Amino acid sequence: MKRVLLSWSSGKDSAWALHMLRRNPTVEVVGLLTTLNSEFDRVAMHGTRRTVLEAQAAAAGLPLWIVPLPWPCTNAIYEQRMAEACARAVCEKVDAIAFGDLFLADVRAYRERQLAPTGLEPLFPLWEISTDALAREMIAGGLRARLTCVDTRQLPSGFVGLDFDAALLDELPASVDPCGERGEFHTCVYAGPMFSAPLALRAGEVVERDGFTYADFE
Repeated sequence: MKRVLLSWSSGKDSAWALHMLRRNPTVEVVGLLTTLNSEFDRVAMHGTRRTVLEAQAAAAGLPLWIVPLPWPCTNAIYEQRMAEACARAVCEKVDAIAFGDLFLADVRAYRERQLAPTGLEPLFPLWEISTDALAREMIAGGLRARLTCVDTRQLPSGFVGLDFDAALLDELPASVDPCGERGEFHTCVYAGPMFSAPLALRAGEVVERDGFTYADFE
C-alpha cells in the first residue's frame, strides 16, 4: 500500500480528502501534516486552536506531524521547515503527500515543484470536482464544520461562526466559491465520516483583524 501523509488544515477540504483517501484500498494514510503558528499556537489562516487540532487528530485516529512556523514567517523559512518535514517523511518510508486543493492550478504547480526534489508523490484526491457538487456531497455525507475565518473583502463578516450547511450554501453571494477555494472563508471540521466521534466545539469571541473576521472555537 502507498503510505500517504495528508496536508491537514483543520478544515472541510482536508477532512473530506481524508475520507476519500480512506476509501482507496491502495492507500494508507499514516499522519496529518499541519503547519502551526508558534506565536499563537494556532493553525495559520484557519485560526484553529492547537487543542482543537489535537482533538481532530485523535478523532481521526492519526498522529499529527506539526511543522512549527514563526510569526511573521517568510516564504524562505516556510519552505525550509517543509523541506525538513519532507526529509522526515522520506526517512519514515512515506510515499506521497496528499492535499485538499480543488482547482487553483498555481497552487498545485507550486506543491508539485516543491515536492519534486524529495521523491514524494503529490496527490490531489479532490482535484477539479465541481465545488458546488462537492460542497453538497460533503454535507450529505455527514461532514459538519463551522466557518472560522471570513475574508470581509469577499464575504460579509456575519457569515463567520455559521455552520457549513445547505442553508449557508444557498445564502452565499454568487461571486463566492461554494467551498471558499479562493480564500473567501475557512472552516473547522467537528464531525464526519473521517472521525470516530464528533467534537464538542464551544464558540468564543469574534475578532476582526487585517481585513478578516475570525470566530474562535475551543
